[in-house]
Amino acid sequence: MRTEDGPRPEHDLRHHGDAEVRDAGSALVDLAVNVRTGTPPVWLRERIARSLGGLAAYPDGRAARAAVAARHGLPVERVLLTAGAAEAFVLLARALKVRRPVVVHPQFTEPEAALRDAGHTVDRVLLRAADGFRLDPAAVPEDADLVVIGNPTNPTSVLHPAEAIARLARPGRTLVVDEAFMDAVPGEREALAGRTDVPGLVVLRSLTKTWGLAGLRIGYVLAAPEVVAELERAQPLWPVSTPALAAAEACVAPRALAEAAHAAHRGAADRAHLVAGLEEFAPEGVRVAGPAEGPFVLVRVREAAAVRRQLRVLGYAVRRGDTFPGLDEEWVRIAVRDRVTVNGFLQAFDQALMLIRG
Repeated sequence: MRTEDGPRPEHDLRHHGDAEVRDAGSALVDLAVNVRTGTPPVWLRERIARSLGGLAAYPDGRAARAAVAARHGLPVERVLLTAGAAEAFVLLARALKVRRPVVVHPQFTEPEAALRDAGHTVDRVLLRAADGFRLDPAAVPEDADLVVIGNPTNPTSVLHPAEAIARLARPGRTLVVDEAFMDAVPGEREALAGRTDVPGLVVLRSLTKTWGLAGLRIGYVLAAPEVVAELERAQPLWPVSTPALAAAEACVAPRALAEAAHAAHRGAADRAHLVAGLEEFAPEGVRVAGPAEGPFVLVRVREAAAVRRQLRVLGYAVRRGDTFPGLDEEWVRIAVRDRVTVNGFLQAFDQALMLIRG
Protein backbone atom coordinates (compact mmCIF):
# COMPACT_ATOMS: atom_id res chain seq x y z
CA MET A 1 0.00 0.00 0.00
CA ARG A 2 1.44 3.34 -0.99
CA THR A 3 0.46 6.96 -1.50
CA GLU A 4 0.80 8.94 -4.74
CA ASP A 5 0.65 12.73 -4.90
CA GLY A 6 -0.13 15.09 -7.72
CA PRO A 7 -1.79 14.80 -11.15
CA ARG A 8 -1.54 11.53 -13.07
CA PRO A 9 -3.15 11.53 -16.52
CA GLU A 10 -2.12 7.98 -17.45
CA HIS A 11 -5.42 6.32 -16.49
CA ASP A 12 -8.63 6.92 -18.42
CA LEU A 13 -10.80 7.76 -15.42
CA ARG A 14 -13.88 8.20 -17.61
CA HIS A 15 -13.77 4.72 -19.13
CA HIS A 16 -16.54 2.49 -17.77
CA GLY A 17 -17.86 -0.98 -18.50
CA ASP A 18 -20.65 0.23 -20.75
CA ALA A 19 -18.01 1.22 -23.34
CA GLU A 20 -17.33 -2.49 -23.87
CA VAL A 21 -20.89 -3.17 -25.07
CA ARG A 22 -21.68 -0.13 -27.19
CA ASP A 23 -22.24 -0.20 -30.94
CA ALA A 24 -20.87 -3.49 -32.30
CA GLY A 25 -20.38 -4.70 -28.73
CA SER A 26 -24.15 -4.69 -28.12
CA ALA A 27 -24.37 -8.18 -29.64
CA LEU A 28 -21.91 -9.62 -27.11
CA VAL A 29 -22.77 -11.48 -23.92
CA ASP A 30 -22.26 -8.73 -21.36
CA LEU A 31 -19.92 -9.54 -18.49
CA ALA A 32 -18.53 -6.00 -18.49
CA VAL A 33 -21.38 -4.07 -16.82
CA ASN A 34 -22.30 -4.75 -13.21
CA VAL A 35 -26.07 -4.36 -13.56
CA ARG A 36 -27.99 -7.48 -12.52
CA THR A 37 -29.47 -9.28 -15.50
CA GLY A 38 -33.20 -9.83 -15.84
CA THR A 39 -33.99 -6.44 -14.35
CA PRO A 40 -35.95 -4.33 -13.76
CA PRO A 41 -38.58 -6.89 -12.69
CA VAL A 42 -42.10 -6.66 -14.09
CA TRP A 43 -43.60 -5.24 -10.91
CA LEU A 44 -41.03 -2.42 -10.89
CA ARG A 45 -41.55 -1.60 -14.57
CA GLU A 46 -45.28 -1.40 -13.92
CA ARG A 47 -44.75 0.90 -10.94
CA ILE A 48 -42.57 3.20 -13.03
CA ALA A 49 -45.07 3.13 -15.90
CA ARG A 50 -47.88 4.23 -13.59
CA SER A 51 -45.86 7.29 -12.63
CA LEU A 52 -45.88 8.55 -16.23
CA GLY A 53 -49.38 9.93 -15.78
CA GLY A 54 -47.92 12.56 -13.48
CA LEU A 55 -45.24 13.89 -15.81
CA ALA A 56 -47.02 17.23 -16.27
CA ALA A 57 -46.31 18.10 -12.63
CA TYR A 58 -42.91 18.96 -11.24
CA PRO A 59 -41.30 16.09 -9.32
CA ASP A 60 -42.08 15.89 -5.61
CA GLY A 61 -39.46 13.84 -3.81
CA ARG A 62 -40.90 13.97 -0.29
CA ALA A 63 -42.46 10.49 -0.27
CA ALA A 64 -39.41 8.82 -1.78
CA ARG A 65 -37.09 10.65 0.59
CA ALA A 66 -39.18 9.57 3.57
CA ALA A 67 -39.20 5.97 2.32
CA VAL A 68 -35.40 5.91 2.01
CA ALA A 69 -35.05 7.44 5.46
CA ALA A 70 -37.36 4.81 6.95
CA ARG A 71 -35.46 2.02 5.20
CA HIS A 72 -32.27 3.06 7.04
CA GLY A 73 -33.90 4.22 10.29
CA LEU A 74 -32.87 7.83 9.76
CA PRO A 75 -34.64 11.21 9.82
CA VAL A 76 -35.38 12.64 6.39
CA GLU A 77 -32.90 15.46 7.02
CA ARG A 78 -30.13 12.89 6.63
CA VAL A 79 -31.22 11.80 3.12
CA LEU A 80 -30.57 13.39 -0.25
CA LEU A 81 -31.93 11.79 -3.44
CA THR A 82 -29.66 12.04 -6.47
CA ALA A 83 -29.65 11.17 -10.16
CA GLY A 84 -27.60 8.06 -9.50
CA ALA A 85 -24.64 7.82 -7.15
CA ALA A 86 -22.47 9.45 -9.83
CA GLU A 87 -24.26 12.78 -9.32
CA ALA A 88 -23.39 12.61 -5.63
CA PHE A 89 -19.67 12.51 -6.43
CA VAL A 90 -20.03 15.69 -8.49
CA LEU A 91 -21.97 17.41 -5.70
CA LEU A 92 -19.36 16.45 -3.11
CA ALA A 93 -16.54 17.71 -5.33
CA ARG A 94 -18.24 21.04 -6.01
CA ALA A 95 -19.88 21.77 -2.68
CA LEU A 96 -17.36 20.73 -0.04
CA LYS A 97 -14.42 22.96 0.81
CA VAL A 98 -11.52 20.55 1.15
CA ARG A 99 -7.75 21.02 1.08
CA ARG A 100 -6.40 17.48 0.67
CA PRO A 101 -8.79 14.93 -0.84
CA VAL A 102 -7.58 11.33 -0.95
CA VAL A 103 -9.12 8.50 -2.96
CA VAL A 104 -8.38 4.89 -2.04
CA HIS A 105 -7.68 2.89 -5.21
CA PRO A 106 -8.29 0.66 -7.08
CA GLN A 107 -11.92 1.75 -7.02
CA PHE A 108 -14.64 3.37 -9.12
CA THR A 109 -12.90 6.24 -10.90
CA GLU A 110 -15.71 8.81 -11.00
CA PRO A 111 -14.97 10.25 -7.51
CA GLU A 112 -11.44 11.20 -8.54
CA ALA A 113 -12.58 12.43 -11.96
CA ALA A 114 -15.24 14.65 -10.36
CA LEU A 115 -12.76 16.06 -7.84
CA ARG A 116 -10.24 16.86 -10.56
CA ASP A 117 -12.91 18.48 -12.74
CA ALA A 118 -13.79 20.70 -9.76
CA GLY A 119 -10.18 21.89 -9.56
CA HIS A 120 -8.93 19.73 -6.70
CA THR A 121 -5.52 18.09 -6.57
CA VAL A 122 -6.23 14.48 -5.60
CA ASP A 123 -3.89 12.15 -3.74
CA ARG A 124 -4.17 8.40 -4.05
CA VAL A 125 -3.70 5.56 -1.62
CA LEU A 126 -3.01 2.47 -3.71
CA LEU A 127 -3.97 -0.89 -2.24
CA ARG A 128 -1.74 -3.75 -3.39
CA ALA A 129 -2.64 -7.09 -4.90
CA ALA A 130 -0.03 -8.70 -2.64
CA ASP A 131 -2.11 -7.55 0.35
CA GLY A 132 -5.37 -8.76 -1.16
CA PHE A 133 -6.32 -5.13 -1.88
CA ARG A 134 -7.10 -4.81 1.85
CA LEU A 135 -7.34 -1.45 3.57
CA ASP A 136 -4.79 -0.40 6.16
CA PRO A 137 -6.33 2.72 7.75
CA ALA A 138 -2.85 3.89 8.79
CA ALA A 139 -1.89 4.29 5.13
CA VAL A 140 -4.28 7.22 4.68
CA PRO A 141 -2.49 10.54 5.31
CA GLU A 142 -3.46 12.03 8.64
CA ASP A 143 -4.07 15.47 7.14
CA ALA A 144 -6.52 14.22 4.48
CA ASP A 145 -9.78 16.10 5.01
CA LEU A 146 -11.76 14.08 2.45
CA VAL A 147 -11.32 10.32 2.03
CA VAL A 148 -13.24 8.25 -0.53
CA ILE A 149 -13.44 4.46 -0.46
CA GLY A 150 -15.80 1.87 -1.96
CA ASN A 151 -17.28 -1.04 -0.02
CA PRO A 152 -17.52 -3.59 -1.49
CA THR A 153 -14.96 -2.05 -3.78
CA ASN A 154 -15.32 -1.89 -7.54
CA PRO A 155 -13.35 -3.52 -9.23
CA THR A 156 -11.56 -5.60 -6.59
CA SER A 157 -14.77 -7.05 -5.05
CA VAL A 158 -13.16 -6.68 -1.61
CA LEU A 159 -15.51 -6.14 1.33
CA HIS A 160 -13.65 -4.12 3.96
CA PRO A 161 -14.63 -4.50 7.63
CA ALA A 162 -16.93 -1.66 8.65
CA GLU A 163 -14.83 -0.91 11.70
CA ALA A 164 -11.66 -0.63 9.61
CA ILE A 165 -13.36 2.01 7.48
CA ALA A 166 -14.79 3.73 10.55
CA ARG A 167 -11.25 4.09 11.87
CA LEU A 168 -10.63 6.51 9.00
CA ALA A 169 -12.98 9.03 10.60
CA ARG A 170 -11.38 12.12 12.14
CA PRO A 171 -12.63 15.47 13.40
CA GLY A 172 -12.71 17.83 10.42
CA ARG A 173 -12.59 14.98 7.86
CA THR A 174 -15.36 13.92 5.50
CA LEU A 175 -15.37 10.15 5.02
CA VAL A 176 -17.20 9.10 1.86
CA VAL A 177 -18.10 5.43 1.56
CA ASP A 178 -19.49 4.27 -1.77
CA GLU A 179 -21.87 1.41 -0.96
CA ALA A 180 -23.32 1.13 -4.48
CA PHE A 181 -22.96 -2.67 -4.39
CA MET A 182 -23.70 -3.29 -0.70
CA ASP A 183 -27.20 -4.60 -1.38
CA ALA A 184 -25.57 -7.41 -3.39
CA VAL A 185 -23.83 -8.62 -0.20
CA PRO A 186 -25.94 -11.13 1.76
CA GLY A 187 -27.11 -9.45 4.93
CA GLU A 188 -25.36 -6.23 3.89
CA ARG A 189 -22.73 -7.09 6.47
CA GLU A 190 -20.10 -4.39 6.96
CA ALA A 191 -22.57 -1.70 5.87
CA LEU A 192 -22.21 1.76 7.37
CA ALA A 193 -25.50 3.08 5.96
CA GLY A 194 -27.70 4.13 8.85
CA ARG A 195 -24.79 4.76 11.24
CA THR A 196 -24.81 8.15 12.94
CA ASP A 197 -21.94 7.52 15.36
CA VAL A 198 -19.13 7.94 12.80
CA PRO A 199 -18.10 11.61 12.53
CA GLY A 200 -18.05 13.07 9.05
CA LEU A 201 -19.55 9.93 7.47
CA VAL A 202 -21.19 10.21 4.05
CA VAL A 203 -22.62 7.01 2.59
CA LEU A 204 -23.66 6.77 -1.06
CA ARG A 205 -26.11 4.18 -2.31
CA SER A 206 -27.25 3.30 -5.84
CA LEU A 207 -30.47 1.62 -6.91
CA THR A 208 -29.29 1.12 -10.49
CA LYS A 209 -27.22 -2.06 -10.10
CA THR A 210 -29.53 -4.49 -8.33
CA TRP A 211 -32.69 -3.18 -9.98
CA GLY A 212 -31.46 -2.57 -13.54
CA LEU A 213 -32.14 1.18 -13.50
CA ALA A 214 -28.91 2.52 -14.98
CA GLY A 215 -30.91 4.31 -17.65
CA LEU A 216 -33.22 5.93 -15.09
CA ARG A 217 -30.50 7.28 -12.73
CA ILE A 218 -31.46 7.03 -9.09
CA GLY A 219 -29.37 6.92 -5.93
CA TYR A 220 -29.05 8.70 -2.62
CA VAL A 221 -26.74 10.20 -0.02
CA LEU A 222 -26.89 9.50 3.73
CA ALA A 223 -25.09 12.12 5.80
CA ALA A 224 -25.40 14.64 8.61
CA PRO A 225 -28.17 17.20 7.99
CA GLU A 226 -25.73 20.06 7.47
CA VAL A 227 -23.86 18.08 4.79
CA VAL A 228 -27.12 17.11 3.09
CA ALA A 229 -28.18 20.77 3.07
CA GLU A 230 -24.87 21.86 1.57
CA LEU A 231 -25.08 19.24 -1.19
CA GLU A 232 -28.71 20.07 -1.86
CA ARG A 233 -27.79 23.71 -2.46
CA ALA A 234 -25.39 22.54 -5.19
CA GLN A 235 -28.12 20.55 -6.97
CA PRO A 236 -30.24 21.97 -9.78
CA LEU A 237 -33.96 22.27 -9.16
CA TRP A 238 -35.91 19.01 -9.47
CA PRO A 239 -32.80 16.85 -10.03
CA VAL A 240 -34.60 13.49 -9.80
CA SER A 241 -37.39 12.71 -12.25
CA THR A 242 -40.87 11.54 -11.26
CA PRO A 243 -40.29 8.00 -12.64
CA ALA A 244 -37.01 7.77 -10.72
CA LEU A 245 -38.74 8.91 -7.52
CA ALA A 246 -41.38 6.22 -8.01
CA ALA A 247 -38.60 3.66 -8.46
CA ALA A 248 -36.80 4.82 -5.32
CA GLU A 249 -39.93 4.50 -3.21
CA ALA A 250 -40.65 1.04 -4.62
CA CYS A 251 -37.08 -0.28 -4.26
CA VAL A 252 -36.87 0.40 -0.52
CA ALA A 253 -40.24 -1.17 0.29
CA PRO A 254 -40.26 -4.44 2.28
CA ARG A 255 -41.16 -6.54 -0.77
CA ALA A 256 -38.23 -5.14 -2.72
CA LEU A 257 -35.79 -5.55 0.16
CA ALA A 258 -36.78 -9.21 0.48
CA GLU A 259 -36.31 -9.72 -3.25
CA ALA A 260 -32.91 -8.01 -3.16
CA ALA A 261 -31.85 -10.20 -0.24
CA HIS A 262 -32.80 -13.32 -2.19
CA ALA A 263 -30.92 -12.04 -5.23
CA ALA A 264 -27.84 -11.40 -3.08
CA HIS A 265 -27.76 -15.02 -1.89
CA ARG A 266 -28.31 -16.32 -5.40
CA GLY A 267 -25.58 -14.01 -6.69
CA ALA A 268 -23.15 -15.26 -4.05
CA ALA A 269 -23.73 -18.84 -5.22
CA ASP A 270 -23.26 -17.83 -8.86
CA ARG A 271 -20.07 -15.96 -7.95
CA ALA A 272 -18.69 -19.02 -6.18
CA HIS A 273 -19.35 -21.03 -9.35
CA LEU A 274 -17.54 -18.45 -11.48
CA VAL A 275 -14.57 -18.28 -9.11
CA ALA A 276 -14.28 -22.07 -8.94
CA GLY A 277 -14.25 -22.24 -12.73
CA LEU A 278 -11.63 -19.52 -13.06
CA GLU A 279 -9.42 -21.17 -10.45
CA GLU A 280 -9.18 -24.20 -12.75
CA PHE A 281 -6.96 -22.00 -14.91
CA ALA A 282 -4.43 -21.38 -12.13
CA PRO A 283 -1.79 -23.52 -13.92
CA GLU A 284 -2.15 -21.05 -16.82
CA GLY A 285 -1.20 -18.18 -14.53
CA VAL A 286 -4.76 -16.97 -13.95
CA ARG A 287 -5.37 -15.49 -10.49
CA VAL A 288 -8.67 -14.39 -8.96
CA ALA A 289 -8.41 -11.55 -6.44
CA GLY A 290 -10.29 -12.40 -3.33
CA PRO A 291 -12.13 -13.35 -1.48
CA ALA A 292 -14.64 -11.69 -3.80
CA GLU A 293 -17.80 -10.38 -2.14
CA GLY A 294 -19.40 -8.22 -4.85
CA PRO A 295 -21.35 -9.09 -8.01
CA PHE A 296 -18.09 -9.16 -10.01
CA VAL A 297 -14.60 -10.60 -9.74
CA LEU A 298 -11.19 -9.17 -10.55
CA VAL A 299 -8.89 -11.52 -12.45
CA ARG A 300 -5.21 -11.31 -13.31
CA VAL A 301 -4.19 -13.00 -16.54
CA ARG A 302 -1.12 -12.62 -18.69
CA GLU A 303 -1.80 -11.04 -22.09
CA ALA A 304 -5.14 -9.79 -20.78
CA ALA A 305 -5.63 -7.36 -23.67
CA ALA A 306 -5.26 -10.19 -26.17
CA VAL A 307 -7.57 -12.39 -24.11
CA ARG A 308 -10.22 -9.65 -24.06
CA ARG A 309 -10.00 -9.25 -27.83
CA GLN A 310 -10.28 -12.97 -28.39
CA LEU A 311 -13.23 -13.20 -26.03
CA ARG A 312 -14.99 -10.55 -28.10
CA VAL A 313 -14.46 -12.66 -31.20
CA LEU A 314 -16.01 -15.56 -29.29
CA GLY A 315 -18.99 -13.42 -28.25
CA TYR A 316 -18.16 -12.20 -24.71
CA ALA A 317 -17.37 -8.75 -23.29
CA VAL A 318 -15.39 -8.28 -20.06
CA ARG A 319 -14.18 -5.06 -18.47
CA ARG A 320 -10.56 -3.99 -18.95
CA GLY A 321 -8.75 -3.29 -15.69
CA ASP A 322 -5.95 -0.97 -16.72
CA THR A 323 -8.08 2.19 -16.46
CA PHE A 324 -8.23 1.74 -12.67
CA PRO A 325 -5.34 3.38 -10.78
CA GLY A 326 -3.38 0.66 -9.05
CA LEU A 327 -4.01 -1.91 -11.78
CA ASP A 328 -2.26 -2.56 -15.08
CA GLU A 329 -2.98 -4.26 -18.39
CA GLU A 330 -2.92 -7.74 -16.82
CA TRP A 331 -6.27 -7.29 -15.05
CA VAL A 332 -9.89 -7.79 -16.17
CA ARG A 333 -13.16 -7.49 -14.27
CA ILE A 334 -15.85 -10.08 -14.90
CA ALA A 335 -19.48 -9.60 -13.84
CA VAL A 336 -21.25 -12.46 -12.09
CA ARG A 337 -23.96 -14.07 -14.18
CA ASP A 338 -26.14 -17.19 -13.95
CA ARG A 339 -24.51 -20.61 -14.20
CA VAL A 340 -25.49 -21.26 -17.81
CA THR A 341 -23.92 -17.98 -18.91
CA VAL A 342 -20.85 -18.58 -16.74
CA ASN A 343 -20.34 -22.06 -18.16
CA GLY A 344 -20.43 -20.69 -21.68
CA PHE A 345 -17.99 -17.95 -20.71
CA LEU A 346 -15.56 -20.40 -19.09
CA GLN A 347 -15.50 -22.47 -22.27
CA ALA A 348 -14.81 -19.32 -24.29
CA PHE A 349 -12.11 -18.27 -21.80
CA ASP A 350 -10.41 -21.66 -22.16
CA GLN A 351 -10.57 -21.37 -25.94
CA ALA A 352 -9.22 -17.80 -25.87
CA LEU A 353 -6.22 -18.87 -23.82
CA MET A 354 -5.50 -21.78 -26.15
CA LEU A 355 -5.76 -19.61 -29.27
CA ILE A 356 -3.44 -16.95 -27.83
CA ARG A 357 -0.87 -19.25 -26.29
CA GLY A 358 -1.00 -22.02 -28.85
